[in-house]
Amino acid sequence: MEPTSVTPWSSDWAWGLPLIVVTVAIHSFGLTIINHRVSLGLNGNGKNRLPRMASAMIVPGMALYASILQGFEGALWAAAYLVLGALPDRKSAMLYSLNAMTTYGHANIDLQLHWQLMGSLEALNGWILFGLTTAFLFTVMQKVWPHFNQST
Repeated sequence: MEPTSVTPWSSDWAWGLPLIVVTVAIHSFGLTIINHRVSLGLNGNGKNRLPRMASAMIVPGMALYASILQGFEGALWAAAYLVLGALPDRKSAMLYSLNAMTTYGHANIDLQLHWQLMGSLEALNGWILFGLTTAFLFTVMQKVWPHFNQST
């Protein structure tokens, strides 16, 4: 293989790493806000606490919130692919982005050769975001479970 045939990936790193930082910051900020609200709801903030049934809906609600948050972050990656011309349209950009972020990867959509490392960086970003989400949901469950043992 000739050195001239190797695609330089400096652009992938230049776009991918800031996107990872931005999406992790957005994700952390979003989870922090919702954690604060969950704490207020469970502790009552000096008012009545949430009833058991409402407490039971917190974890599924947080999973939905985290999914929406990750969908938004996937849309940021999709927008970058469109701006860079790596994918032809919004639909394929979003589908590729969610496939890369979840490492599902079954859609028959490929980035242009020059941008393929960026897709791998998005998969790495997905692992980081899912790790943060898992830790967050675990923390929320630890806060919610004691409320099931209390009488209402």
